[in-house]
Amino acid sequence: VQLQASGGGLVQAGGSLRLSCAASGSLISVNNMAWYRQAPGKHRELVARITSVGVTTYADSVKGRFTISRDNAENTMYLQMSTLEPGDTAVYYCNADLRAAGRTWANVWGEGTLVTVSS
Repeated sequence: VQLQASGGGLVQAGGSLRLSCAASGSLISVNNMAWYRQAPGKHRELVARITSVGVTTYADSVKGRFTISRDNAENTMYLQMSTLEPGDTAVYYCNADLRAAGRTWANVWGEGTLVTVSS
């Protein structure tokens, strides 16, 4: 099983981007999904999390600007980012609890996608 993130890029301050994260493999179930980010010289931090039934939590720094969502039928998670600030510049990683056929639950990380916000 794996996660594939996409949608990063270069955007001006005040602009918007939408990240996607698709889970694939012989999946039986997908539980909690989340976006993390890591800026240069900083620790990786939680941006937003969404449960299997759609309960969401956000870091204080992105509340009101970012929206996390998921499509359970497609095993895909999204992060709509609006009013972007230079401080949002980071590599964004998706993370999820996945269960594949014949396997136990596993916490899986996707490869990151770079978001750069210019001032």
